[in-house]
Amino acid sequence: MIDSFADDLALALELADLADAISLSRFRAVDLDVQTKPDRTPVTEADLAVERAIRERLAASRPDDGIIGEEFGTEGSTSRQWIIDPIDGTANFLRGVPVWGTLIALAVDGVPVVGVVSAPAMGRRWWASTGEGAWTRELPDESGVRPEPRRLAVSAVSGLADASLSFQSLAQWRDAGYLDRLLALSERVWRDRAYGDLWSYMLLAEGVIDIVGEFDVKIYDLAALIPIVEEAGGRFTSITGEPGPQHGSSLATNGALHELVLDALR
Repeated sequence: MIDSFADDLALALELADLADAISLSRFRAVDLDVQTKPDRTPVTEADLAVERAIRERLAASRPDDGIIGEEFGTEGSTSRQWIIDPIDGTANFLRGVPVWGTLIALAVDGVPVVGVVSAPAMGRRWWASTGEGAWTRELPDESGVRPEPRRLAVSAVSGLADASLSFQSLAQWRDAGYLDRLLALSERVWRDRAYGDLWSYMLLAEGVIDIVGEFDVKIYDLAALIPIVEEAGGRFTSITGEPGPQHGSSLATNGALHELVLDALR
């Protein structure tokens, strides 16, 4: 019997509403404060404010659960952990590119079971929980109308020659020593693009692209994506085939192509 995570998903969606209100209010702000972290990646005031607000709400609503967040680290050590990326795509956010969003996951014993991806500048949200399918809808318009959700399903493409690939960043693949293999794979697929960040995975779950690969990623970059991809019928591993979000790379496919891509990248 599959455990129900309906209450946790409802909370995650509330957290996404909270995050959207904070982040969207600072998107394209002329006085946005931007700092550089020790790892030389950018962080904005909005990243910090979103994660603080989510942590405060979780402390009140789920005081016994642990939290892993990009900006403020790990808190608690229970088997239930909320995994937060307050703004995935910070570089896009600070440049005014609308492809960014908040990633919220719940993992139980290390396995992501709830995932919410909210991209308010794109007007879209995606979510899933184990056994309940993956869903998307447009965010409410100015009148407050909340469109009906639609269920997601990956594509049925079964051959590389018909597949659409998103590789995220050439620099990532070069730095990981995989650029030659990526270029060889690109010669075998129908189409290759770098849609980037959360959007690539959501396009995969929607069935409009078929393969996504990425390096230099952390647990908070991936945890929320996994339930959405898998509940849409896809498969999600590292580039070398390990399950889970903690291996530093990711390969998401429609499932039918997964072994073919793993073989191509070996």
